[in-house]
This record gives sequence, structure tokens and C-alpha cells, in this order.
Amino acid sequence: MLKRKIDDALKEWKRKKDKLPLIVQGGRQVGKTTSIINFGENNYSKFYKINFIETPSAIEAFRGDLSPIAIMARLSLVIPGFIIEDGNTLIFLDEIQECPEARTALKFLSSAKNVDIIASGSLLGIKYKNVVSYPAGYVDYLTMYPMDYEEFLWANGIQEQVIENLKDCFGRRAKVDNFVHSRLLELFRTYLVVGGMPRAVESYKETNNFSIVQEIQRAIMKDYELDIIKYADCNEKQKIRSCFLSIPRQLAKENRKFQYSVVEKGSSARKYSSSILWLSDANVANFCHNLSTLELPLKAYEEEKDFKVYLADTGLLTSQYEDGTALDIITDNIGRHKGAIYENAVAQMLTAKGYRLYFFKPSQNMEIDFIIRFEGYVCPVEVKSSDNTRSKSLSSLLSSGKYSIKKAIRLSTKNIGEENGIISLPIYLAFLL
Repeated sequence: MLKRKIDDALKEWKRKKDKLPLIVQGGRQVGKTTSIINFGENNYSKFYKINFIETPSAIEAFRGDLSPIAIMARLSLVIPGFIIEDGNTLIFLDEIQECPEARTALKFLSSAKNVDIIASGSLLGIKYKNVVSYPAGYVDYLTMYPMDYEEFLWANGIQEQVIENLKDCFGRRAKVDNFVHSRLLELFRTYLVVGGMPRAVESYKETNNFSIVQEIQRAIMKDYELDIIKYADCNEKQKIRSCFLSIPRQLAKENRKFQYSVVEKGSSARKYSSSILWLSDANVANFCHNLSTLELPLKAYEEEKDFKVYLADTGLLTSQYEDGTALDIITDNIGRHKGAIYENAVAQMLTAKGYRLYFFKPSQNMEIDFIIRFEGYVCPVEVKSSDNTRSKSLSSLLSSGKYSIKKAIRLSTKNIGEENGIISLPIYLAFLL
């Protein structure tokens, strides 16, 4: 069983006195079902799981009277041996997107204090048109992502004390032990190939075979394509699929801004702008918007039509390039395209930390990879895929005097340091930002 950060979040939710039903969101195959089942079986004496794909007959339990008493009565006809033990019962509604009535019912189930409810689904932002009434204000939300680098370290047997030492070094801006630093850079390159999809991580852990890992990743990507075919509106299916398949090519460009002409030669936002948003709603892509200026709040200066698109999992991205790419990454022998893969990994880790992604490109000659709010201030984050940390854009930004930048962060393969307002961090420490 892989250790996940959501495990503690679920326990914290259970401890709430007046808890509401919980919706766990996230992309397909990021581990939602496994984590919730493990939580339910280990923290409740009565745990019941309903998967609306596996048991479509259960949909009938949420049609008609939606009072908690009526729903529980109908569930007793669907679930063998259904008994509620007050305060110690969890009902898990999996793949709830297949039952819009159950999504609506969560509003009424919030008043049932003798039973806890968790709902989950991979495409909750997609089938919104079928939900009669959203339970706004009557549910709590958690979002689960592919495994970040810290979870990957746990899976690979790195002791908690090592990670605590990393956090201490980060806080004090002290160098990481050279042996540990080298080992973690090696593991980070492995993470770029394996990524954070639990099936891929478990396969690597058991076999150390990258070929098997890539078979799993390419199967997941095919599953994502099938989701588009199954769930997207008929007139959008091919456009969404074309946008999705263009992401590796978009990131391979020197200018990684999403361009509709890469999807289809001569095309424009008029044809594809609504299609590309489907990928964000389905949690398979992370959007990174340009900012018009560097001031807080960042959201206020977001350029809606100027963005990059990263895949939600870097291992999935790597798997889409030709055979041999993984070996080039592991041996640190990949060329110019390495920067895009490193950027995607940082985007993945920042997203998992709850950041909304932004970059800053005020001119053709200046571009900062990411902009975050760090320690209360606007903070530029530059990503370098080697120990060559020269950056014309970052230097120009800091020397211009035009923006109130107190500190900047440079992620590279170098050890921790700080000089002239630039915090230098090993790229594997992005999960601590």
C-alpha cells in the first residue's frame, strides 16, 4: 500500500464535529478509490462501498424521495447486510459522476449525522449538465493529484528522517549533504520517467523495469482518450482529443505557450478554446496563465487567453515521446527538450501544493517560468535542468527595478544557497515551496 498525503487529510476530516459529506476530486487513476477504501476499512467498523459503474442498480436508491431516511431504506435493499452503527459508519459513493441524482442527494445527506459520506469520481467537472441541483455549501472538497516527489520518496524507501533533514535544510538555507543530494537528483530523474500514477510507481517498485512502466503509462493515456470519446459532447470529441494529443508537441516548442495552430494548421481559439478547457475540468492537464504585471493578488492580473498547458503527470508526458527518451533522462543525456520535462514536473508539484500556475512574459526577450506567492510576496521561479544557472530573464527582471521583487527562486541541479536575493534550490525540493 502506497503512503499518500490524502491519508492524513481524510483522518482530519473524520475528526470534525459537524462534518459534511466529502467529495474527493482528481484525475482518473491517481489513487482516489484505493486511498478511500483503505481509510474506510481502517477507521470505521461499518464501511460500505457503492461503485455506480460496477453496480448501476444502485442508482435507483437515489431516485425519488431524497430524505436521509428514505435513501438509507433503499440502500438497505441494495447493500447486503446493511446496518448503520451511529458515528462509526462510512458510505463511499464511487464514480458518482454516473449518478447525478446521488450528487444532488449529498445536500440532504448532510443532515444525517449518524453516518459519514464520501463521494468520488474522476470527471466531476464534466457531467455538470446532468446534475439537477448542486449541493453547494453542503459538502467539503478534497482534490487528489498524482504522487508528488515526496510521496515518490516514501514509495522508494527513503526514511522519514532524511525528508525531515531536507525540510530543515530548506528552512535554514543550508546545503544538503553531498551524498544525499546526488542520490536525490538520481531519484528525481527516475521520477521524471516513472511519474506519480500509482500503478506506474508500484510497477517500478516491484520490477525496476521501465519498459513495463511505460506500457502502463501509455495504457493510461489511452484510457484518457476513451474518456473523451465516452463523456465529451459529440461535436467536441475530436477537437478535445486533438488538443490532448498536441500537449507533448506544444511543450517541445521553444515557445511553450499553447498554440491552436499546433493542434491544427491555420486554426484559432474560435474553434478550440472551449475544447481545451475540457482537459482542465477532467484534471488531466494543468493550465499556466501569463500575468499582465507582477502584483498581488496574482489572479487579478491573469491573462485568460495566454497560457501554457502541462500534463498532470510528468511520467505520462515522458511516455509520449519515442522509445529511448526515458534512458536519455535517466542518464542525464537529453538535449534542449529536457527543460520542458523539468518544467512539467515543477508544474505538477506546485499544483499538488495548491498553487494556481502563472508565468510572466512581458516581452519577447524575457520569460519567467513560474510566478508564485511565497512568504507573502510575489516570487519569480526559474527552472533550470542542469547546474548552469545563468538566466538572462531572471537577471533582467531583478535589475530592472520595475517590479517590487524581494526574493526569487532558482530551481536547478545545484545545492541550496542564497545570493543577491536569489534562493538557489535543488529542483527536487520544489515540493517544499
